[in-house]
Amino acid sequence: MSPTAAPARVNALHELPDVLKSLLDIHGVLGETIDHTTLELIKLRASYLNECSYCLDMHAVEAVKAGESQQRVLLVAAWREARDHFTAAEQAALALTDAVTELGGGVSDAVYAAVAEHYSDREIAALVAATGLINFFNRAAIASGAQPAARG
Repeated sequence: MSPTAAPARVNALHELPDVLKSLLDIHGVLGETIDHTTLELIKLRASYLNECSYCLDMHAVEAVKAGESQQRVLLVAAWREARDHFTAAEQAALALTDAVTELGGGVSDAVYAAVAEHYSDREIAALVAATGLINFFNRAAIASGAQPAARG
């Protein structure tokens, strides 16, 4: 290998299938607690913030296949400016996703209060866990160099 050539990347989740299975089991529990639309919005938003092209592509395709409009999928990137396209509960979940993903200042009391207006304690716990889980998947995909498949 030349000094400038990068080594092949390891896909941690393929190398550790038991870990992947456990994470998918967690995802299943979260899907029983959070409605499908909100869960997809969380995955899209965190993937956008983390610049994970692989996960962003995958979750955009999944969301559209599940009935989400292409417009809302695209507007997740600018949800604050596109408030008319998201319910108050979805906006609260997206704000929480932003705060948990970016971690710059933590989750403010205002963000938490907005989430608490729309979700039970169990649902809030699931929102936080879902955001943490997609952040992990984003980091694993980015570290492995995963790229979205070409579609055409």
